[in-house]
Amino acid sequence: MPELKKYKMFINGEWVNSDTEKIFETLNPENNKPWAAVPEASVSDVDRAVKAAQNAFEGEWPKLLPKERARYLRMIGDKLRENAEHLGKIETIDTGKLYRETYKQANYIAEYYDYYAGLADKVEGTVLPIDKPNIQAITTRIPIGVIAAIVPWNSQMFLTATKLAPALAMGNTVVIKCSELAPATMFEFAKLIQETGIPKGVVNVISGFGEPCGKALTSHNLVEKIAFTGGPETARHIIRNSAENLSEVSLELGGKSPVAVFNDANQENAINGITAGIFGASGQSCIAGSRLYLQEGIYDEFLDKLSNRAKKIKIGAPMDPETEMGPISNYKQLEVIEKNIKLTLEQGGRLKCGGQRHSFSNEGYYFPATIIECDNHNLPVAENELFGPVLSVMKFKTEEEVVSKMNDNQYGLSSGVYTSDLARGMRVSKAIRAGITFVNTYRLISPTAPFGGIKDSGYGKEAGLESIKDYTRVKTTWFYTSDEPTLDPFSIR
Repeated sequence: MPELKKYKMFINGEWVNSDTEKIFETLNPENNKPWAAVPEASVSDVDRAVKAAQNAFEGEWPKLLPKERARYLRMIGDKLRENAEHLGKIETIDTGKLYRETYKQANYIAEYYDYYAGLADKVEGTVLPIDKPNIQAITTRIPIGVIAAIVPWNSQMFLTATKLAPALAMGNTVVIKCSELAPATMFEFAKLIQETGIPKGVVNVISGFGEPCGKALTSHNLVEKIAFTGGPETARHIIRNSAENLSEVSLELGGKSPVAVFNDANQENAINGITAGIFGASGQSCIAGSRLYLQEGIYDEFLDKLSNRAKKIKIGAPMDPETEMGPISNYKQLEVIEKNIKLTLEQGGRLKCGGQRHSFSNEGYYFPATIIECDNHNLPVAENELFGPVLSVMKFKTEEEVVSKMNDNQYGLSSGVYTSDLARGMRVSKAIRAGITFVNTYRLISPTAPFGGIKDSGYGKEAGLESIKDYTRVKTTWFYTSDEPTLDPFSIR
């Protein structure tokens, strides 16, 4: 067996092991073999990282001119572009995502750091129309303090950027906890941050499990805000932990995103969008369009076309440029997918394609594009987030019916509508209870576009101008403007 690649945590500008010397191995989903060893953070390691961030916050970082913090952000962006190929390879090995996607994403994520660098000196306060003589009051936005950023394994560079970039731009300091399933990319990223010369303690990267690492971080008395991307169950633990420090919390959670295709839709465009939405990244995306509603006039024709397209998706090694779908990231998720498919078929679901592990590799976690017809949209594959390439398909008659069904789920992150009728597109997109709606397209991101969900998909916004508000607090300052002394507070008039 080849020697494992060894990583250390990045705390206070230095590379350190856990004080317990504990490590854990991360697996390559392509072959289910360990390839890297990572420190397992203890409670004292977390304390060390948070205190380093607090010391940096009490130091020069928030006092720097915004344009000086912006300079560091632009350097991070430049480093990402220069090292996109290397970061992409590491992320592909650690997560199984296609290299052509991880490479491009690492390069594109640089735009987020450039965007927030540009916003760093454009956050303004207000002058308040106070109803008292000789008094002037203003509001300013000030940094929050130490931010705990908890990121998942999928799209980790993107989901780090949407937290780290606005946090740094506004003068906060950050402790990043990377996913125990695929932490390597975050340590490679930390090396680039170190190369910028950013002050020690401003950015720290630790690795570990929910217990004790995650709990210690989210309940630490010096943490002022928690920004979490993950699942609802973990989020509920985090909210309970935050009662210990009364920190602010923003949550970007799971999704079971519905997509409606009307009779008048451009079918080729819709098939392309649906394929990208559910089979891109092997369905391992929080905004995956995993619930498909087809209007009855096109149901059979459209479903046959979509199924034929899905059957042709090339499964293979994630580094192969010809591969269109790589492995599932971990065995636990594969088990969840298989369990839900089995239950759905037992309850009347009809398998259109896929449904069983792919034979590409006997070692990796490969699963094909799967489509299941569901008469009841409360069947397991139509109701539960599977985080895999599984699409449930249902029929609808009217606009009112499909809106009702699209909203009948505990999640509310993303959604999609395909129609040639602009008025219908506007009506339906407005009626869907989700934080994001794509009309005649799907699975797009931009630094300027905020995203986030409702219901069990969380609260708070990431990206765009909105997130600046989530990384600052409003401070009110009062001025007495007269040369005369104020009135004696104990005089009676």
